[in-house]
Amino acid sequence: MPGRPLVLVAATSSLGRSRMAIFIEYPLLAAVIGMVLLGLGRRTGRRTAVGVGIVWLLYAVYETGMQRRWLCSGECNIRIDLLIIYPVLILGVVVAGLSFLRAPSAPRPRAK
Repeated sequence: MPGRPLVLVAATSSLGRSRMAIFIEYPLLAAVIGMVLLGLGRRTGRRTAVGVGIVWLLYAVYETGMQRRWLCSGECNIRIDLLIIYPVLILGVVVAGLSFLRAPSAPRPRAK
């Protein structure tokens, strides 16, 4: 039965991938996440969240281009690029979330 764990890993992997694949169909959702992170980051002064928000907005533009076939000439079904993009987006959200939990830093003194 050595093949069974591989099947479970494959099923888990495809389950996670299908949840993230909603951004392929609806890139506006990625833009909403980006705008929320950008707004919260600017409001709280968290540059990390602002940066992650910008990355999400760039991904939304990229995904819109793929959906409308501006960046892809027909056969876009095999999306190897998402093997890199999705982990980066998830890691970014985790790092941005942790930055919100961190205590605010002391304001820097102004240079005279």
